[in-house]
Amino acid sequence: MNGVAVEDRLRITEIFLSLQGETSFSGLPTVFVRLTGCPLRCGYCDTGYAFSGGDLMPRADIVEQVCGFGVRHVTVTGGEPLAQPGVGPLLVSLCDAGFTVSLETSGALDVSRIDVRVVKILDLKTPGSGEVARNLWSNLAHLTDQDQVKFVVCSRVDYDWAKLKCDEYAIYDRVSEVLFSPSSGQLAPRDLADWILRDRLPVRLQVQLHKLLWGNEPGR
Repeated sequence: MNGVAVEDRLRITEIFLSLQGETSFSGLPTVFVRLTGCPLRCGYCDTGYAFSGGDLMPRADIVEQVCGFGVRHVTVTGGEPLAQPGVGPLLVSLCDAGFTVSLETSGALDVSRIDVRVVKILDLKTPGSGEVARNLWSNLAHLTDQDQVKFVVCSRVDYDWAKLKCDEYAIYDRVSEVLFSPSSGQLAPRDLADWILRDRLPVRLQVQLHKLLWGNEPGR
């Protein structure tokens, strides 16, 4: 690792091939690069194993490993990937290598310097997450019509809050997709579906396809 600059190394929990389970890319074979570490502690988090540990890897080695899977879609996730300073250069390298790249981020850290080729998936934290105060609302100004905003909905209170924020910040007009996802074990998907239909919301209901297929198995 000698001679490798700090920003050219990232702490990686896992790199694996799966089907994208969420967003508008749902169902597509995708390489996931899961970075280690997260400053948030959402009550419904299902990737706590990525909070610590991991292995330091040079950026070039990460890109080489991603290329070896032979698919065109890559998702950089966490943890919270933006907590590592090297994630920006990694995203640039993946785009330069010809991949369709998406970034899954909590919305608590600045996205203004992310390469414009990257599809940003901004997960705004609802009251039920326990981290609503961490939302960095200025991030919304840096979203484009290729980006997506996600709300994990834990209750009717969360649903009404998310509706209010979509209107308050004109989110429907800012991004390509607004995603409402029921928090597993807290809200029945059918209840959320009924609310969306009743209110005629222009949102996409999503359930976690990967969990339906493989449960909570890491690397899936």
